[in-house]
Amino acid sequence: MPVVKVLTDGIGELDLRDIAVYRKRGGYEQWKRAVTKLTPAEVADVTSKSGLRGRGGAGFPTGRKWSFLPNNGRPRYMVCNCDEAEPGTFKDHMLLEETPHQVLEGILLGTYAIGSTHAFMYIRGEFARGYEIFMETLGQARAAGFVGQKLFGTETGIEVTVHRGAGAYICGEETALLNSLEGRRGEPRLKPPFPAVKGLYGEPTVVNNVETLATLPHLLRNGAEWFAKVGPEKSPGYKIVSVSGHVRKPGNYEVPLGTPLRELLEIAGGPREGRTIVAVQPGGGSSACLFAEHLDLPYDFDTMAQNGTMLGSGAVVFFDDTTNFVEAALALVRFYAHESCGQCTPCREGGHWLEVTLERILAGGGLDSDIDLLLAVSKQLTGINLCPLGDSIEPFLASVVRRFEAQFREYVRAGASTLVAGR
Repeated sequence: MPVVKVLTDGIGELDLRDIAVYRKRGGYEQWKRAVTKLTPAEVADVTSKSGLRGRGGAGFPTGRKWSFLPNNGRPRYMVCNCDEAEPGTFKDHMLLEETPHQVLEGILLGTYAIGSTHAFMYIRGEFARGYEIFMETLGQARAAGFVGQKLFGTETGIEVTVHRGAGAYICGEETALLNSLEGRRGEPRLKPPFPAVKGLYGEPTVVNNVETLATLPHLLRNGAEWFAKVGPEKSPGYKIVSVSGHVRKPGNYEVPLGTPLRELLEIAGGPREGRTIVAVQPGGGSSACLFAEHLDLPYDFDTMAQNGTMLGSGAVVFFDDTTNFVEAALALVRFYAHESCGQCTPCREGGHWLEVTLERILAGGGLDSDIDLLLAVSKQLTGINLCPLGDSIEPFLASVVRRFEAQFREYVRAGASTLVAGR
């Protein structure tokens, strides 16, 4: 099995929340090396050459994202996005609680690489224990001289501010997150301007995911080529995959990108006894389903996109032949309808009416025309909202309605039969 231990090394075996334990394993050595021996441009160059793509969902090349910052002499900010809320995703939560010093070292390296002196850590409101752990981590690092001013006897100084969210899925979107950081309502901003040009407090800003930044110490330690040679050329490196659903051993597994979906299923213990996998959602709640014939596809950004879905945040949910896809569709639609910030009409209204329609179908009051409406309306929600939340309502719903249409029609027929019998 292709399970590896890079970001997850030591988790479950050592208390990596203890700075002494982390340092004994080489922790903060790359941070010291960067500040005392490397320029920010050299750190950024290693990241670019590695081919590291963002681990938060979009999969955009990290080094290229940093390169968009204008060289205008204005203050720059690094923001670490730990507002993990995508259904099925639980990797950042684990990193925050189990190996927080690795996360902090990555934040410091990323901040240094973009020429910033101030980083912000945005932690999801529900991660109360993770917040407490990270605050302890920050205190330990500051006492050891890794955070603050005149680091390692140089003129380099970096401050880190920790901010807790208030439990809004929408704040995982980078511009809504920035609004929340500024003390405003968590609503997405119109783009352009993009955060790289006008972000936090109107200044150039980079927003990177927890897993993305936690990878940086390993890139510096092992070199760009070490990372770039793993997996597909355009989707290189290792990835923590959150596997759940109808498997025997759900959990976080770190694997090389390009690992086939079938191997991910086997790593997670395979399907339940006597059951067959009929669908898999490869990129969290926002992604369309793939099906049994797709299980041999390699799991990487480009292959998933070429097959009409996405790798997203790395949440893989397997569904076996016991699944009621009408109920599953309602569960996800209800989630997105509830989490809509309400700013865009298609998302606010469309999500609500899809929820109502699915509830009516499940209650036996559906019509055949409702099934067609689910597909037609969901398409009309996408591409016309300020952020991807409105687009997230459609992929899973449309994919399972097309594939398992008989399940949806059966509810309509059962409802009609009950009505006739009642007469």
